[in-house]
Amino acid sequence: MGKLFNNELPPLLHALFLVCVCVCAHVCVCVCVCVCVCVGCGLEFLLVLCGLELSQACPRHCICYSSPSTVSCQAHNFQVVPEGIPAQSERVFLQNNKIQRLLQGHFSPTTVMLWLYSNNISYIQPSTFTGFTRLEELDLGDNRHLGSLAADTFQGLGRLHALHLYHCGLLSLPAGLFDGLHNLQYLYLQDNELEFLEDDMFVDLLNLSHLFLHGNRLWSLHQNTFRGLGTLDRLLLHQNRLQWIHHLAFHDLRRLTTLYLFNNSLPELAAESLAMLPALEYLRLNDNPWECDCKVVPLWDWLRRFRGSTSSVVCVVPPGLAGKDLKHVKKEELPACTGSESLHQSKSSQGDVGHFPTSSSSLPAPPKAGRNRTCTRYRGRKGKGQNEFPDGSPQRRKNKCIPRTSVGPPIGVQRANKALMLQACSLLTPLSLVVPLITFILR
Repeated sequence: MGKLFNNELPPLLHALFLVCVCVCAHVCVCVCVCVCVCVGCGLEFLLVLCGLELSQACPRHCICYSSPSTVSCQAHNFQVVPEGIPAQSERVFLQNNKIQRLLQGHFSPTTVMLWLYSNNISYIQPSTFTGFTRLEELDLGDNRHLGSLAADTFQGLGRLHALHLYHCGLLSLPAGLFDGLHNLQYLYLQDNELEFLEDDMFVDLLNLSHLFLHGNRLWSLHQNTFRGLGTLDRLLLHQNRLQWIHHLAFHDLRRLTTLYLFNNSLPELAAESLAMLPALEYLRLNDNPWECDCKVVPLWDWLRRFRGSTSSVVCVVPPGLAGKDLKHVKKEELPACTGSESLHQSKSSQGDVGHFPTSSSSLPAPPKAGRNRTCTRYRGRKGKGQNEFPDGSPQRRKNKCIPRTSVGPPIGVQRANKALMLQACSLLTPLSLVVPLITFILR
């Protein structure tokens, strides 16, 4: 059989054997047939193609195909971006390699989806993504030696929907890093070493729905940390070192449904900050050293009125309440304030429901956002962005999502379901003809 394949085939077909790839094993299309024949220590592929067009040029050790134009080079121990990536490539997959640097010219501005997670990237030239106006998803996660980014790294990526920067060893985020990313919906910053967030860091992210900041070293949240995030749906801040949250820190988050603050170092939390979250449904405050003295009364009252899902809020002090869940403590059990404590409580009691400022003039004006935004859902990928929802993704209550025009997922996700949609439509078409006929007969 080996002789037949090596000596008796036309030269053109023999050349095809040397470059063909067993595509059927990956894409499951009925228009191609693939037969693999193992002879001794060699493996030759017989590929009959009917309607599947392979790209003409492809980097060595990579797989390329053209519908959509894709280059797949993952898990080949590349230390540099391979040469020869076709200029018109839309999807480039280079994850699980050992690439160390990203430079201008490595990729084409036609790229729509670029995966570079789990490499050894330690430097990204600021101009690497210049002109990438079609880029929708950029995954740089799990590059633990990255450490820092230039402020203009993502400049001009106006169509970007998802940006993955988790587990990158980031110590800080430069001001202006996310400027102009008006279509960004998912921002993954978890499991870094961030200690502080600049004011207005996210002010340009007018469509952001999911912000993941858990697993960092944040110790405080200021008044304008989240300014402008009027469409934010989920904010995960657990497993940080938070000790203090400004009472106006959440003033723009009027569509937030999920807030995770568990496993921090919060001794107290102004009820006013929570009262500014009218859409809140899921709140996690467990594993904080809550001080259940007289100053906690406004928070106790807010929790009593809240109709969403909350975790336990276990008191650490005073000794008489230590180990008890604040939500189950009776008001008469809480210590009474005297002297200076009473004055402190009168100031903090503005956080009680009905006492926060009703006039918007006292709050910073957020930038004007576009109309018709959607309540977007989390779109995760297996094996990436772990521990985002430790107790499972919360289920929404009905009639809580305001109808808005949806921003679709990246092009690669859309096309994955197109065939199933076409099949469903083909089945529904005969039914649409039968129903009127039955109605006519019954009349």
